[in-house]
Amino acid sequence: MAHHKEIFITKFDYTRLRSLVGSGQGKGGDAISRLSNELARAEKVDPEAIASDVVTMNSTFRLKDLDASDDTRVLTLVFPDDADFEKGKISVLSPVGVAVLGYRAGDVIRWDVPAGKKSFRIEGIVYQPEAAGDYYL
Repeated sequence: MAHHKEIFITKFDYTRLRSLVGSGQGKGGDAISRLSNELARAEKVDPEAIASDVVTMNSTFRLKDLDASDDTRVLTLVFPDDADFEKGKISVLSPVGVAVLGYRAGDVIRWDVPAGKKSFRIEGIVYQPEAAGDYYL
């Protein structure tokens, strides 16, 4: 589980993700449970008011694996149906997807993944829909 730093989510993303949680979509109840917990503690803000350095749904960001010093990846956080790891699109229901949702550039996140507990740092936001004026992506 991540340390409990304050996280932010747009009201639009919150509504869509609550529907996802309610539908039980996804292979594991554990992922749904983790996402539900993160949604419950997130500060909900209007899409137009979210800071441009927050990972929101459909954001593309650079993520550094702090346990593998040179491993930095560019990833996009997507809904499960759009996930394609080969193209860098990670599901919000994946361990890393749940971990980064709502965190900001510069934040360090510690999270349980299949390989054990890992530490990641969000190095920067490449694209955030809200910052680009795409409030309802």
